[in-house]
Amino acid sequence: MSVTLIAPQTEAPAPTLAPRERETLRLIASGCTYLQAARQMGLSKHTVDAYLRRIRAKLNINNTAELTRLAISLGL
Repeated sequence: MSVTLIAPQTEAPAPTLAPRERETLRLIASGCTYLQAARQMGLSKHTVDAYLRRIRAKLNINNTAELTRLAISLGL
C-alpha cells in the first residue's frame, strides 16, 4: 500500500500594485474619467487605460465597480 502525500495548498501572494497603478485606481474610483485622471497625472488617456488593464489582469477584476470596491478596501 502506497501513501501519497499532498502538500497543503497555499494561496499565491496577492500581486502588488505599482505606485502609478494605485494612483490611477484612486482617481478612477473617486469618479474621474480616464481623461481627467490622465490630466491630473500628466499622462495620456491611453496610459491610464493601460494601467487599468494591468490592474484588472493582475487582480482578475472585470469592471469598474470591482475596481472601486478594491480601492475602498485599500483605503484609497
